[in-house]
Amino acid sequence: MRNILLITTGGTIASKKTINGLTPEISSKELLDSLDNIDKVAKIDTIELFTLDSTNVNHTHWQKIALTIKENYDLYDGFVITHGTDTMAYTASALSYMIQNSYKPIVITGSQKSIYLKDTDARNNLTNAIIYASNEKACGVTVCFDNKIILGTRAKKERTKSFNAFSSVNYPEIAIIRDKKVIFYIEPKKELDKLQFYLNFNSSVFVLKLIPGLDMKIFDYICDNYDAVIIESFGVGGIPIYYEEEFSNAFEKLVLHDKTIVITTQVPYEGSDLGLYEVGKKIKDKYELLEAFDMTLESLVTKLMWIRGLTSSHKEIKKLLYTPINNDIIL
Repeated sequence: MRNILLITTGGTIASKKTINGLTPEISSKELLDSLDNIDKVAKIDTIELFTLDSTNVNHTHWQKIALTIKENYDLYDGFVITHGTDTMAYTASALSYMIQNSYKPIVITGSQKSIYLKDTDARNNLTNAIIYASNEKACGVTVCFDNKIILGTRAKKERTKSFNAFSSVNYPEIAIIRDKKVIFYIEPKKELDKLQFYLNFNSSVFVLKLIPGLDMKIFDYICDNYDAVIIESFGVGGIPIYYEEEFSNAFEKLVLHDKTIVITTQVPYEGSDLGLYEVGKKIKDKYELLEAFDMTLESLVTKLMWIRGLTSSHKEIKKLLYTPINNDIIL
């Protein structure tokens, strides 16, 4: 029987109704007691790391999760993290960069309804996460939700209320769970490289969504306050040419101040191709802009935080951004 560490962080799965709305108050013991015969699946210990609505989770909490796993890595065969759904994809992506080449499974799950309710997805999701974490073939960082196993760098929440809230973006689900059995579509490969933990993050990353008629003064603010900016362009990489001079001036200022600029798309699926149209190619060629291709926004944000925590060299940033980690990018 496998030894699993359950790390609880709050979220809807552990929430109760209060006069102020749903609030995480359910203990890790209560979570486990809500599951049928889970002691026959694995031997489970628990750590209540924090109790938060995931809206309040940020890079400092990712560091606490990663450090907890590092401190307990040799003691357990796998790890399950319960987490709120709203920022789950960010946490899953962040942990993919903070814990690399893990030959043990690190499975993140949660629910759309509290585990205390009769009509809930919580018991199924948590049971499945423990089942997957107990599978000898499982490894790396994944999200378990609605019977699906999704790579941590490819998960995205796409529905606010439905049980099938998460999708795997631009990459297949790697497995499903049916009748408490894991069925692999893509069998994970145990990494031969050395397990590595990274605990330093630079959270100075800004995401700018282009809209028609954008006030260009926003770039002065970004330049003064952030180390990196992700620009969500139109379509595959469209940047308005009626702003050509203003965009050029803005990019030139950012480059001169050693800011990292990455272009992505506002469209969730199929990725960017900045060189396809004139409205993207001219600006990319002039400033050697980086682009996200098929990465999710959550993965891109957290990867940049990880990279900028390591280096400010444009050459190294480019190399690391385009180095696939947990299948986060296909070039």
